[in-house]
Formats: sequence, structure tokens, C-alpha cells
Amino acid sequence: MNTKPAFHGSDIEKICEYYHLDKEDIVSFGANVNPLGLSEKVKAAVAGHLDLLSSYPDREYTSLRQTISEYCHIPAEYILPGNGSSELISLLIETLAPRHTLILGPTYSEYSRELSFSGSTQEYYHLREADDFHLDVDDLCRRLEDGYDFLILCNPNNPTSSAILRTDMERLLAFCHARGIFVMIDETYVEFAPDINAVTAVSLTRRFPGLMVLRGVSKFFAAPGMRFGYGITGNGEFLKKMKEKQIPWSLNSIGAFAGEEMFKDQEYISRTRNLILAERERMYQAVSHMPGYKTYEPYANFLLVKIVKDGITSSDVFEQCIKAGLMIRDCSSFQCLEGEFVRFCIMMPEENSRLLSRLRQLGTG
Repeated sequence: MNTKPAFHGSDIEKICEYYHLDKEDIVSFGANVNPLGLSEKVKAAVAGHLDLLSSYPDREYTSLRQTISEYCHIPAEYILPGNGSSELISLLIETLAPRHTLILGPTYSEYSRELSFSGSTQEYYHLREADDFHLDVDDLCRRLEDGYDFLILCNPNNPTSSAILRTDMERLLAFCHARGIFVMIDETYVEFAPDINAVTAVSLTRRFPGLMVLRGVSKFFAAPGMRFGYGITGNGEFLKKMKEKQIPWSLNSIGAFAGEEMFKDQEYISRTRNLILAERERMYQAVSHMPGYKTYEPYANFLLVKIVKDGITSSDVFEQCIKAGLMIRDCSSFQCLEGEFVRFCIMMPEENSRLLSRLRQLGTG
């Protein structure tokens, strides 16, 4: 019997303990975090403002919301900061109280976990590998006619790295609006997209009141420990109800200040996008030409790879990589993902080359 545990993408401590490895010797391709790390400008600014811990945050987060407004080109009154996207997902579900939810899968498990605390049923609509995980909008709309009142999407999606582009998203949102279906779109990875405007639904919150977009700083800004996310909706009444349920001062003073500094650091934003876009294309092309694997056009900062070589499983590839100090994600724990898949994010060029070399050896050996 296989007693090997299932690991989350950020479970580096558990993985090192299981395989008797030193954390400092591991390159983490599993957590999907910007390899540049936290902005140096943000580090310096935070270090010089530690006295903020001696005062309460502004309960309205006025300055932070204005900064986000300028960053996202959306009115500040549309924005609700929170303690990570997890808090906002929970608040949204509690406020909406959906009866019948459809989740686009395979995807992040936190949506299902939060729904399990509500009175809602939950079902999945499966993106199909045969379609390279591209969404068939017409087919999804037919499924939504079965009495659903809540739709959850991650765009770009985790773990497939696929995306619903603007034209299809508008069609889908118009369909849901006409039928009273509320839509939550998690845009955690949207800043990594080749063309952000072709993917983001933020501007559509002006037209569709039954829409909320969630974003955060964990991945693009390399700040998962900050626990800062924000929701965007043009539905002022719904936002007010969410805020009434939110714990006061949900985001601490340093988090609110650091968040402002992150969105203002245009040099860091540009460096990140230049690195990810160039390295993602290089890795995508390299893996596409390896006979043992199949990969898919990526929009996030990671690639999903199907293992097509006979006799090799996702667990085998994970284990051989981790023994070489390269921690990727075995995707066997994702619902709606049948077959042998692994996922890995874009790191620094030298590290990416090491992983490509290892995958090439495993796929052809």
C-alpha cells in the first residue's frame, strides 16, 4: 500500500522532513511565488516605518484603497481589503449564502473547503484535457441552466495555467447576469498573463453587479506571509454587507502600508513581468519538444505538464526531482484532473535550466 503523503505546493518543511533533506538545498517550483522575492524598495520602506505597529490601521483603509484604485483603474469604493483571499472567499460565501454552486475545475481546493461550511451544494464543471483545458463557454452555460446561483472561477486557472479571455468572459458574465447567478473570479495569477487586459475582469465590475474579482499579493509580489488580498465589485450594497461581517482592522498597519508600497514599485513590476514572460516561453517551448510530456499554453507563472511516457507516474517524477533538490508539484491531489500530471512555476533562469535538464533525462531515459 502507498503511504506516501500528499503535499501542498508550499509544504516544503513536510517534504524535507519526509525525504530527509535540508530546506536550504531545495529550489521550490511548487509554491508559484515570484522568484525575485520581496521588492527591495518595500523592504526598506517597511523597515523605516515599524512604528506603525504602535497605532491602529485606518479602519476604512482609505489610502490603501486609493492606491489599489490607481493600480487597477477602478473606483476606490469598489474595493474591500482583507486578510488574504481566504478571508474574502469566506466573507463572500457567508454574505451571498448560495444554494447551488458550480466550481470550474480542476482548481484551488480552498473554494470547496469554504463552501463546505455553508449550506450550499457544490459541484464541479470539468475543464477537459482533450480541449487543452480551454473552456467551452456554450457548454458551461448549458450546465449553469441547472439551477445554480453561484459560479466560482480562477482566471488564469490553477493548476492548468489556462485562461478565459475577454470576449468569452463577457459572454459568460452576461449569461449569468440574465439568470441571477453571482460570479466570483479569483485573479491571483492575472498579473503574470502575457496581456493582463485580455484576461482581467476588473473593468467588468462596472457593468455586472453580480460579479466580484479577488486578487492578492502572495504570488506576483512574493508576499504570502503578509496575508493581504482585496476584493473588487461594483455592487455597493453587497460590499457593504461583506464589510459588516468582516472583523475590524482585518489587515494590520504594516500590511496596509506595505501593500501601498508594492503597487507603486513600477520597476519591480516591470522586472517581474520581463523575467516571467521570457522564461515561461523558454520553458514552454522546451517541454513542448520533450517526447515524454505534453504541456499546455500557459497564462500564469507555471506550467501544467502531462506525463505521457509509459511506466512513469507523477509521483515518480516528483520524487526524482526532489532528490535532485527541485521541488515541483505532484497534481494527483487535484479534483477533476485525471491522468499523470505535474506542475512547476517559473524560477530564475539557471534554476529553470536545471529542472528542464532533469525532466529531459526522466522523459527520455
